[in-house]
Amino acid sequence: MKSLQGKIVLLTGASRGLGVYFARELANRGARLALTARSESELNKLVEELRKDGGEAVAIPFDLTRTDRLQELLDKTKELLGPPDVLFNNAGRELYRTYPDYTREDIEGIIQLNVTVPMELTRLALPHMLEQKSGHILTVASIAGKKSSPYNSIYSGSKGAIVVWSDALRAELRGSGVGITVSCPTYVGDAGMFADTQMKPPFMMGTTPEKTARLSVKGILRNTPEVIVYNGPIRPMLALGQISPRLADAVVRWMGVVKLHKKFAEQETARSKNS
Repeated sequence: MKSLQGKIVLLTGASRGLGVYFARELANRGARLALTARSESELNKLVEELRKDGGEAVAIPFDLTRTDRLQELLDKTKELLGPPDVLFNNAGRELYRTYPDYTREDIEGIIQLNVTVPMELTRLALPHMLEQKSGHILTVASIAGKKSSPYNSIYSGSKGAIVVWSDALRAELRGSGVGITVSCPTYVGDAGMFADTQMKPPFMMGTTPEKTARLSVKGILRNTPEVIVYNGPIRPMLALGQISPRLADAVVRWMGVVKLHKKFAEQETARSKNS
């Protein structure tokens, strides 16, 4: 897909965090946006911002966890703009805990939003793309899907599932005209967890939401199988993890990842007990 001008993009998780930056980048490239999330007020605010800047966007408030109703989201997109040319699976949930402190509901909720929803939305969106022999599906995973994160094991497992699922789907759809990209950002310093807690990303592992959005959208335009958003030579470290997992673990500890994640877990556990 060489241009997004006039292309219809369904973006999930659009109301906050990286979703806002993805929406801005897509709008700047001329895409026609169907933005979905649960918060109607936040969606409307973003739509107003994009329209003021000359973009085209509509808000579709929707609870993605109702996986039995996801076809309704696609139907509404088609009604307002048309069938999507691009499905941008961004919605996700992250929850830091020591493993015994997770509840069954925590596990099921993370897996549902991070894995089941993008898989099912893709299944529903693909027939139109295959029929027109054109389209693209980008799913936001995480660097945690390439090298797992302690105290964030369920999230890591869900993003690892997305990485290998995207890889398999890309091979299956080769020659169909439909591209598959998985985006694996590292720690985004000005959005999500770090913006909420005002903590700093680990040494050498921070990036910006603007860079994440720019490189992810370029992944669609270039039909890049995998986008890793990172400041530094990350692929050698990931390769090291395949050769020597213990050595890769030691590098992660040296970079301060384990201590940081433990702090997140302690904060979130304390917050849940006080709520």
